[in-house]
Amino acid sequence: MRRAASLLLQKAAAAVRESATGRAGAADGLAVLQRRASAAAGGARKGGGPVRRPAEQMHRGRGGAAFEAAPVVLTAEELAARERTNYLLGAGLIAMSAYGYYIVSRPRGGDGVPTPSPEHLVNWSGTHECQVQRFYQPETLEQLEATVKQAHTTGRKLRCVGSGLSPNGLAFSEDGMVSLGLMDKVLDIDTASGQVRVQAGARVQAVADELRGHGLTLQNYASIREQTVGGFIQVSAHGTGAAIPPADEQVVALKLVTPALGTLELSQDQDPELFQLAKVGLGCLGVVAEVTLQCVPAHRLLERTTVNTAREVRKAHAQRLRDNKHLRYMWIPSTDTVVVVTCNEVAEGQEPAVPASKYSEEQQLAPLRTLLRSRLSAEQAAEVGGLSATQCRDRLLALGPLDAAWVKRVNQAEAEHWRRCEGTRVGWSDELLGFDCGGQQWVLETAFPAGTIEAPDGRDLAYMDELLRLVASHNVPAPAPIEQRWTAGSSAGMSPAAGAPGSLHSWVGVIMYLAELEPEQRQAVTKSFQQYAELVERQLMPKYGAVAHWAKIEVPSDPAQLAAMQQRLASRYPVAAFNAARRRLDPHNILGSPMMDALLPHTAAPAEAVAA
Repeated sequence: MRRAASLLLQKAAAAVRESATGRAGAADGLAVLQRRASAAAGGARKGGGPVRRPAEQMHRGRGGAAFEAAPVVLTAEELAARERTNYLLGAGLIAMSAYGYYIVSRPRGGDGVPTPSPEHLVNWSGTHECQVQRFYQPETLEQLEATVKQAHTTGRKLRCVGSGLSPNGLAFSEDGMVSLGLMDKVLDIDTASGQVRVQAGARVQAVADELRGHGLTLQNYASIREQTVGGFIQVSAHGTGAAIPPADEQVVALKLVTPALGTLELSQDQDPELFQLAKVGLGCLGVVAEVTLQCVPAHRLLERTTVNTAREVRKAHAQRLRDNKHLRYMWIPSTDTVVVVTCNEVAEGQEPAVPASKYSEEQQLAPLRTLLRSRLSAEQAAEVGGLSATQCRDRLLALGPLDAAWVKRVNQAEAEHWRRCEGTRVGWSDELLGFDCGGQQWVLETAFPAGTIEAPDGRDLAYMDELLRLVASHNVPAPAPIEQRWTAGSSAGMSPAAGAPGSLHSWVGVIMYLAELEPEQRQAVTKSFQQYAELVERQLMPKYGAVAHWAKIEVPSDPAQLAAMQQRLASRYPVAAFNAARRRLDPHNILGSPMMDALLPHTAAPAEAVAA
């Protein structure tokens, strides 16, 4: 039996990045995720991505013909970047092996259900944790089906979890959880249709790497690519691009393992109404086992980074939305600075000119490093020269995370850093569309309609104007950036960007960082962020018809606030149809969780309906 990594091992890449963005070392960066179950086993699978399988187990294309990925030609710069990534990942895995992240998943005789183990799980941001009684890791569809069937028969909870990257506890359930980390294969790549069929536990970056060899890529990517494909679509993850919808719109077919009706094949031709609900099913309609995604030809992008004032942004905004395939703003609070990042496709055979930067890397980082050195001892200051921008920001904020005047100084230094980083670069889409989000954090991201790409209504910039005024008038210690992105509408009813083709939706994320903080500081920052989020929820979201990203929504502790949130969700989403599907597919509500049942109250089906 293959020895397997738990959820926490799947988080290898993210944990390694955490150690590289503000931790003293790999061991420190991984300690927050340390598995606390009593049983541990050695000899585990190495890596959070796909298992390296024997050569004879190649993927099968259309008609069953075996094929191998064509070699990918990388530039010297790309090779160096890949080597750095592999080095960090390897270091993280070595550290993990010392910390005992591995568990053994052995099938139980007879029923084919993997033997569960108790686990203490912590999400990437360290904001939510769960002492789960039964943690399952099936390796095959048959094992997954048996696990779901057993839960349905016994009435025991079974919540599906992906990579644990969601800032909230959406996937957590203390009674029982199932991870598809061992169901991570790319099953089929059809170059004729441009479609890829994968197991839901496959990581987005692993899929992108596999597609590259066949001249394909995904239409868009979120800021990070360590998500499982199942989690990627179930929460309607998104990148940016006014004409590009969220990830769920790339889905052309699903294999859904349901408690009551077994395994369903869903597509626009097979039960289209349920298909549209299940694409963003939040893990409540069934466990997504396989996903077929529509791809696009692999392409390189020309990324251009400029720094604007708010007035300059307003003047060029509508044209920017139309002219650029991908557009992202990073607003720097307490400054008149907006970092504008655009990405556009490079035609095959073209090599755009990429002028050398006016500043060296040392000069680009100088504003942040100089400010940090000014607050450190001589011995501590000697270490600053090796820190990246996000590492500097994390350490600077830790010196006074709730001191609004100090946070403003940090933001000013970051604004100057970005002025020195203006320029262009060229790279593959799956490499450029991601970016360093910094260390552990609290984040609230909202989505709201903003007209159409041809006729934006200006509500996106009006929202930002009001948000920045709130930050100033309430003296919020708001760090940078406040990120703003755009997508087209999604046909999935439960997507925060649900809307007609051509509709425009803006996504805005506010943030507070937790990296480098002591426990008492984390608690104080958490309280401050809750107040920050409450400002947004009370004064902006109702006015703009905004809803929170499913992976970043939190359940209010105040009953009145919870009731208001439930009403807002019910007015925005087809909650009645969604809950009707839940009662049909999961009559015992085994796939529910305290969070989902609070946000979308679900009444179990009557006994006679269950029997039927």
